[in-house]
Amino acid sequence: MTSSTGDALLAPWRTRWALTPDGPAFATPSSVLQPVLLAGRPAFLKLATHPEEAAGGRVLRWWAGRGSAPVLAADGDAVVLARATGDRSLAALAASGPDGDDEATRILCRAALRLHAVSDHPRPDGLVGLPRWFAELFEHAAARPHAHDGMFAHAAAEAGALLAAPAGDVVLHGDVHHGNVLDFAEDGWLAIDPKHLHGDPAFDFANILCNPSAEVALAPGRFERTLAVIAAETGVGERRMLRWALAWAGLSAAWSERAAEDASLTVGVGLRAMRASAATG
Repeated sequence: MTSSTGDALLAPWRTRWALTPDGPAFATPSSVLQPVLLAGRPAFLKLATHPEEAAGGRVLRWWAGRGSAPVLAADGDAVVLARATGDRSLAALAASGPDGDDEATRILCRAALRLHAVSDHPRPDGLVGLPRWFAELFEHAAARPHAHDGMFAHAAAEAGALLAAPAGDVVLHGDVHHGNVLDFAEDGWLAIDPKHLHGDPAFDFANILCNPSAEVALAPGRFERTLAVIAAETGVGERRMLRWALAWAGLSAAWSERAAEDASLTVGVGLRAMRASAATG
C-alpha cells in the first residue's frame, strides 16, 4: 500500500476527529497508521485492515488506559491512540547489560500485571481462548515430532497439560515484549498492540524470555536469570514458568517454520527450556 493510498483511507477519520497530520501515513500487514495531533496532543490514527487487529483495538478500548495506551477516540475499526513521547527504550535497557535486562523484565512484568488486574466490567467481544491459540503448535508437533531433539513434541505436551489446568483466567495482552511496552513520559510504561486473548496469566510473561533480540535472549545464563526475575516479580513458580516458556517458544517457533521464516531464536529458547525442564524433573 502506498503512502497516498493510506492517506486517502485515513482522510475521513482525520476530518471527523479534527486531526492534524504530524507525519506521513504508513501501512503494516494489518493496519494503516499516521502520526497526528488531536487538540495539540501527539497521537496515532490507526485503521485496522485485518479482523485480528480490530479485535486488539477493542481490547485497548476495554482497558481504557489502565496499563495500556489511552484511546482518545474510536469508532468501528478506527482508533486514535495517545502517542508515546518518552525517550526510554526497554530494548536498549535490556541490551545495556544484565542489570538493565533484569530491570526491563521487571517493567514488562509489572505492565502485564496491571493489565491483568482490569476486571471491573464485561469483557470485550471476540476474545480467543488459549487452547485455540495453540492449535498450530499441536499440528506442527504432530507433523515434526522429532525436530530439534523433539522440542515441538515436548512443547505440545506441556502446552496441553497447562491448558487443561489453568491457574487463572484474565484478559491477556498476548504479545508482551520490549517493543510493545513504551515510555509514555509522565504516564509511565504502557502497553500497545494487544492480541485478543484470555487465559492463564503466566502465558503473558513467557515471551519476555524470547526478546528483545537473539543476542540478549540467547546469551549464556540469561534464560535462567530472567526466569527467576519473572517468578519473583509475578509470583508464578519457576517450575510453572519454565513449562510456559517451553510451550510459548514451541508455538512461536511453529508459527515461524510454517511461514518459512527464521525460527532459530525461539527454537534456541525452547531447547533451553526443554533441557532445564528435564534437569529439574
